Amino acid sequence: MEKYEIMFIVKATMESEEVKKTAEAFKKLVTDMKSKVLEFKELGEKKLAYPIKKEINGYYYVMQIEANHETVKEFDRKALLDENIIRHLIIKLDEE
Repeated sequence: MEKYEIMFIVKATMESEEVKKTAEAFKKLVTDMKSKVLEFKELGEKKLAYPIKKEINGYYYVMQIEANHETVKEFDRKALLDENIIRHLIIKLDEE
């Protein structure tokens, strides 16, 4: 299992309950695939540097996970399909 850091931005134009549900669904996706969420942070609503899909604000989330390649691949696939996720970034962390 490798360590990854995932950052994703959820649309801010939704109800706050929907934003939280979306974030929790992606957290649950990781745990359902037998991987560990080491850290999960909500960074709050921030103004985007430039409009993305006509959105000017977004809710930022960062999580560190310990996962296998299949989990990361599935997270990437679902994040691309989900209309509520504006952007996401997955970084493989170096071993210390």
